Amino acid sequence: MLEAEHSITVSRPIDEVFAFLADGENGPRWRSGVLDVQRVSGDGVGAQYRQGVKGPMGRRIAADYEVTEFAPPRALGFRATAGPVRPEGRYELEPAGAGTRVRFTLQCKPRGFARLMTPMVARTMRGEVQAIEGLAGAMQG
Repeated sequence: MLEAEHSITVSRPIDEVFAFLADGENGPRWRSGVLDVQRVSGDGVGAQYRQGVKGPMGRRIAADYEVTEFAPPRALGFRATAGPVRPEGRYELEPAGAGTRVRFTLQCKPRGFARLMTPMVARTMRGEVQAIEGLAGAMQG
């Protein structure tokens, strides 16, 4: 099982941070690897998003996902439903002074062809959780 985790503190109230993260269509504003995101159905648990991420040579790779946990304003979970690697992720939020502490975790058990790419998958997961550093800047704009 591969795992990656990263935490930051955002100078915004917890309700605002949760709402921003819960709207998956905000993804391209703070995740540089995301090309496009569109909610295709549902709200809260069960909401489904069509997402495209940058693959090798800039090619779009499907990375659709479904919301698996929706507990405002404390936790938001998801699992990938398309793509060569299908991680599960979770955002945990807690008040931190006047701001919000956000912990982003990803887990993945590579299967099939993806097992051969384990070092690259681990590197990509580390980069994805570290991308949360862009959240504070995106929320300022």
